[in-house]
Amino acid sequence: METLRTSSAMAARSRALRAEDRVVGFVPTMGALHEGHLSLIRIASALADVTVVSVFVNPTQFGPTEDFDRYPRDLECDAALAEAAGCDILFAPEPADVYPRGHATVVHVERMGERLCGAARPGHFDGVTTVVAKLLNVVRPSLAVFGQKDGQQLAIVERMVADLNMGVEIIRAPTVREADGLAMSSRNAYLSAEERREAPALYRALREAAALYEGGERDARAVVGAVRSLIESGSRAAVQYVSAVDAATLEDVAELRPGTMIAVAAHFGGTRLIDNIVLP
Repeated sequence: METLRTSSAMAARSRALRAEDRVVGFVPTMGALHEGHLSLIRIASALADVTVVSVFVNPTQFGPTEDFDRYPRDLECDAALAEAAGCDILFAPEPADVYPRGHATVVHVERMGERLCGAARPGHFDGVTTVVAKLLNVVRPSLAVFGQKDGQQLAIVERMVADLNMGVEIIRAPTVREADGLAMSSRNAYLSAEERREAPALYRALREAAALYEGGERDARAVVGAVRSLIESGSRAAVQYVSAVDAATLEDVAELRPGTMIAVAAHFGGTRLIDNIVLP
C-alpha cells in the first residue's frame, strides 16, 4: 500500500492512473476505522482497479462545542486495517494542505443540510460537502462508496455530485451493525458501559417501524410517534429527532412508501448517536 500525505502528490498519482485507464474507487473517512469503514473499502476494492482511502479529520464539520480535539486518531492502526481490507493508496493530508491560507470557498446544498442533523448542527453539512468536493477533485475517482448509516450525508453528497456534474458514481453501502443491532460508529467508543447497553434501543425502535410498515401501517406520524416512544421507554436517551423523509430528497412524507427513510438522533449521556432504516 502506498501512503500519500499531500494533495499535490495524490493529484499526480490520480492523473497517472487515469492515463492508464484504471478504474479508481474512493472511500473518504475520518479515520478511527472500524468494520463499517472496512466494509466500504472491500466494496470499493471489488468494483475498482485501484482503491484510495482518505483519512482526514475534517475541522470544518465540527461545531465549536463538538468533539474535534478528542476525536480518535491513530493513523498507523488505520493504515494497517485499510491495507488488509484492500486499500491500495492511503491519502492522509494535514489540515493546512486541505485548507491552505486564504481558503474562502464553501459548497452549500440548499435545504437538505438545514434539517434533521443539520438543524442542531448549523454549518455541519457545509463542512461535509466542501471537504468531500475537495477530496473528489483531488482523487478524481470513478466511484465513491458511502455508508447508509449516515443517510442524510449520503443524500446530500449524491445531490451535490449530480448538481455539479462531478461524474462520480456514488455507491450506497448498507449499515454495518454490532451483534445487538447498534450501528457501528467511531463515537460508540465514548459510551459508558450502561449507555452502551441502552444504545441498541435505537435499532429496536427502527425495526418496529419496519414491522408496522410491513403490517400495513402507512401513517408516518403514527410510526414516528411509535419509534420515539419505544426509544424513550427502552432507554434514558434524550431523543433529538425522529423523522420520516424521502431517502433521496430528505423531504418529510405524510404517508410511508418504498424509499422512505426513518431517521433518528439521540443523546446517550454526552454522546450523540444517529441511525436510520430505508423502507423496502
